[in-house]
Order: sequence, then structure tokens, then C-alpha cells
Amino acid sequence: MPKGVAKSDLQTKVCAACGRPFAWRKKWAKDWEAVRYCSERCRRTGAQKPDAGWKRPPD
Repeated sequence: MPKGVAKSDLQTKVCAACGRPFAWRKKWAKDWEAVRYCSERCRRTGAQKPDAGWKRPPD
């Protein structure tokens, strides 16, 4: 039997820098409310307009 939670059941947010969705990670468990960026690169870049080349898939 598999342990844990299915990836599709994890909480998600949208990155403030690139606009892409990202999922909860165990290392963010203590401060999930404060997490704004999907990666270190996006954190260094900061909140800017989302990349014009990437389009969000339809809901």
C-alpha cells in the first residue's frame, strides 16, 4: 500500500513572480501561508509581471 498523499490532493498556490501554479512541499509545512514563490530563482527575481510567453491552461 502506498503511503502519503496523492500529488493531486496537495494544496496549490500561484507564484508571485512567474504566475505558474506550484504545490505544497513538506519543507514549507511550517510557513506555508508565507510562501509566495515557486523557486529560489523566482524569489530572487521578485514579483513582476508574469512571463508573456507562458499562458495559464484553461480551468
